[in-house]
Amino acid sequence: MHQDKRYSSMTEHELRQEINKLQEMARKAEQMGRVSEYAVLERKAVMAKAYLISPDSFSPGEIYELEGDPGQYFKIDYLNGVFAWGYRLQGDGKEEALPISMLKWLK
Repeated sequence: MHQDKRYSSMTEHELRQEINKLQEMARKAEQMGRVSEYAVLERKAVMAKAYLISPDSFSPGEIYELEGDPGQYFKIDYLNGVFAWGYRLQGDGKEEALPISMLKWLK
C-alpha cells in the first residue's frame, strides 16, 4: 500500500476513498487471520477519519466516550491538530493523545 499524499492535504472525497480502501483491506486481512495487519489498517482508517472532523467541534475540559469502547471516557486537556491530548478517566492518569475520530460526544 503506497500513499502519495498526507491525510492533511487530501480532499474530503480523497479521504473517504482512502477510508473505504483501508476498511476493505482490513476486512480481507481479518478474514485471512492476519491480526496485526488488520490492527494497523484499522488504525490508519481511524486517523484518516480524524481529518474529516473539525477540531473546533471539541472542547478542552469536556469528557467524551471512546468510540468502540463503551464505558470508557476521555477528558481533553488540549487539542493539537486532529489529536486530543488528555487522559482516560478510568486509566492510570497518564497523558495520551487520541485522534479526534475516536471520541464520541456524550448525549
